Amino acid sequence: MSNRTNRTARRTEGFTESVIREMTRVALEHDAINLAQGFPDFPAPEVLKEAACEAIRADINQYAITWGAPRLRRAIAEKYRRFYGMEVDTDSEIVVTCGATEAMAAAMLALIDPGDRVVVLEPFYENYGPDAVLCGAEPVFVPTGDDGRLDVDALAAAFGPQVRGIIVNTPNNPTGHVFTREELEAVARLCTEHDALAFTDEIYEHIVYEGGHIPLATIDGMRGRTITVSGASKTFSVTGWRVGTIVAPSDLTGAIKKTHDFLTVGAPAPLQEACATGLERLDASYYRTLADDYRQRRDVLYHGLLEAGFRCRQPRGSYYILADFSGISDLPDGEFAAWLTREIGVASVPGSSFYSGPGRGRTQVRFAYCKRLSTLEEAVDRLRKL
Repeated sequence: MSNRTNRTARRTEGFTESVIREMTRVALEHDAINLAQGFPDFPAPEVLKEAACEAIRADINQYAITWGAPRLRRAIAEKYRRFYGMEVDTDSEIVVTCGATEAMAAAMLALIDPGDRVVVLEPFYENYGPDAVLCGAEPVFVPTGDDGRLDVDALAAAFGPQVRGIIVNTPNNPTGHVFTREELEAVARLCTEHDALAFTDEIYEHIVYEGGHIPLATIDGMRGRTITVSGASKTFSVTGWRVGTIVAPSDLTGAIKKTHDFLTVGAPAPLQEACATGLERLDASYYRTLADDYRQRRDVLYHGLLEAGFRCRQPRGSYYILADFSGISDLPDGEFAAWLTREIGVASVPGSSFYSGPGRGRTQVRFAYCKRLSTLEEAVDRLRKL
């Protein structure tokens, strides 16, 4: 094995292939209800589907502008103005990517250098640690409370001269926590004091059940140092379309555009047009209904898990429940998730995949409730066997 291959292997050592997507494979193998991977089993809004068909029929089949079709960038800028009062320049402050996953990777590869440190709040979506490592940086993991709340003292202790950035995910996957203004202000103080960037994953921004979503970029002092990642996947139930978005200050997007260009060139052109249509034509009632429908789904699964013997908290946002199964089984999380899929017919994700250390998450599994109510009711019925 060459030295170069050795370096690449060492850089990714400790990170496995996606546990979440592996559990989807296991669910298919055992004909289980898949509450592991977070993709909906219900259709996207009709207006988006029709717009995608129209764009294809109109022969919008070639490369769009690398950093996003002009119409979509205008719609994104209008969305941020309408929802959050943010003025965003369509040419210099927006990058459209192949999903939020690529958005986060492209932004970090552009702005994080080898030897930097990146603060990652845990539990965390499984890509964040590897994103930092692939940049040659060191992830610094900071535990949050059991309910996902920020431990400000622990976060302050993690910051230092080598910290270049922090990753903040709100609403949060897997805890369902929605960061409060006070928590975001604490993050802002530390970023300002240490001249650090904030990479925010706000893909679940419209799935909030109490209060509302606050973008970190709207906190005093953060507009010029926040890279806001979002996209169409969760808002429009089109996870397979891979249309992500980045909003960032113009002095940062130049590097991000280049990195995105060399990674994927651009997101699918006809689907960008369809997403623009969704942003233009779906009004406030759509977003209220989206959150209301997910609240119903949350309540069905939450109460079903409690009845089955799990311990969990009711999420305030996103569409996941992180549940403790120690009252049901003393198996480690991976074995329990496999057993639950095989014997009960409900797939989940082992909790340890959301933590950096092997000791945490061993009594937890994560369930996704982005499914039809009938699907969730069937899953709850199966869980009653426990």
